[in-house]
Amino acid sequence: MGDMANKIVSYLSENITDSSGGSANALVRFYKTHPYDQLDQGLQGFAQGILGSAPSDDTNCLTMLATMGDNDDWKSRSKSNGHRAIPLASADMVAGTPMISRLLTQFGLDVGSVMRPDPMLIGDMSSKTYNTFYVPEAVGSPYIPAHDDFVIPNGIRSVLGFGGVLSSGGLFVVIMFSKASIPADVAGKFSSVGARVKEAVEPFVGNKVFA
Repeated sequence: MGDMANKIVSYLSENITDSSGGSANALVRFYKTHPYDQLDQGLQGFAQGILGSAPSDDTNCLTMLATMGDNDDWKSRSKSNGHRAIPLASADMVAGTPMISRLLTQFGLDVGSVMRPDPMLIGDMSSKTYNTFYVPEAVGSPYIPAHDDFVIPNGIRSVLGFGGVLSSGGLFVVIMFSKASIPADVAGKFSSVGARVKEAVEPFVGNKVFA
């Protein structure tokens, strides 16, 4: 799945262009929720650092599978400073992370269903096509962190996320930080892109995840 995720972020980075023909995205990342006890030691340590203690084994962590961007450090998930494995330990913690909270709201997902998916509902969740996460103006948005360190220096204008729920109950999300303004009508088309990405990732469910 990690190899496929790398292909997806590389494709989106290379093929979504601005009016000059250059890459429109400064950064593209692929995330998947993953139980804490199935993470490797390094990612477990990262999640512990965010939470301040070890999460319970079944805590879902929003885990980076792939990344591609303008800076060299954005081309390797092992070099990410703060977003490699984000534990979704409680509703309060998710609410305290505005981008994740807003993403789930715009997707139409209940926080509890992402933290600990109900086996009885996974089939219904995985069959849905989800809305996009869309921030038309990144500068000044309360939903996009690190304005001074990331958004403004890198010319981020719009943010767009899309994804869905896999047959395992795991949520996958692709987030694009764009240097070009993304119109609402264009953003809306990416829910169908999310469905196609799911088709590409789904065959790897139950097999090895990390490249």
